[in-house]
Amino acid sequence: MNRSNIVELKNVSVIYDTLAALQDVNVEVQEGEWLAVMGPSGSGKTTMMNIIGCLDRPTRGTVIFDGEDISGASLKTLTSIRREKIGLIFQQFHLVPYLTALQNVMLAQYYHSLVDEKEALKALERVGLKDRSSHLPKELSGGEQQRVCIARALINYPKLILADEPTGNLDETNESIVVDIFKGLNAEGSTIIVVTHDREVAQRAERVVRLAHGKVVTGRHHRHHHGAHSPQDITRAKPNG
Repeated sequence: MNRSNIVELKNVSVIYDTLAALQDVNVEVQEGEWLAVMGPSGSGKTTMMNIIGCLDRPTRGTVIFDGEDISGASLKTLTSIRREKIGLIFQQFHLVPYLTALQNVMLAQYYHSLVDEKEALKALERVGLKDRSSHLPKELSGGEQQRVCIARALINYPKLILADEPTGNLDETNESIVVDIFKGLNAEGSTIIVVTHDREVAQRAERVVRLAHGKVVTGRHHRHHHGAHSPQDITRAKPNG
């Protein structure tokens, strides 16, 4: 069954002064897909994440999110889309140090105007932390803190989970736990984009897009997801040039 696109970047460029952080990038992400974005430092990964995550606007080109052209949207509109439809997860945890795990998750609910302790506990349970809900961040390991961040990102049932180097600060054991959580969320139908430099994390994704010097250089599928794919699928991230 064909899946519709949740994200489309069409000839997107982002230019800061004279530096082209992204150059004519074309990428499509389908609903329910797990995409990994890889590339060396300075390749444009974070810039692309900022565009998809409604944190920035392109200098030129078209950005479609959930069927809506947001290329020239106001910052207020982008903020609204980000709050309602995107769950962001960062390498730096950004947890409030004097709030418990549960309260940190509920803080995200506050921004959506629906504080619900049961829902927040359910989100922590999904990441295996229900029994750590009353702990402060300093009482949690790095891996546990990252799992609180994932629970926080899930609280508004986002259309897209967008994670920037989510395992960058974790040891191998906790990295495996976090990646298994992503795998489970994706199996439930969540759309996930993970920006990573870690090949093993990328290997778990359905598809990998590689960037270099602000351009897409490759886009390929891993066949352990959803069976075989057609050539049309494999070229949905079109290399530049």
